[in-house]
Amino acid sequence: MAEQKTVTVKQTGSPIRRKNDQRATLVGLGLNRLGRESTLEDTPSVRGMIAKVAHLTEIVEK
Repeated sequence: MAEQKTVTVKQTGSPIRRKNDQRATLVGLGLNRLGRESTLEDTPSVRGMIAKVAHLTEIVEK
């Protein structure tokens, strides 16, 4: 079987004064506090979510 590709995302910005859809996107990514990291399967939908809140997150290289 092929190994699942994953991406680790870290929250770097606060959702305060952001639109509700951006807050919901952070929750969908498993992020809810500054500095929190979440490891997710690398799919087009996850990449789209990361792109939507790119100003609040960063991709962590391991």
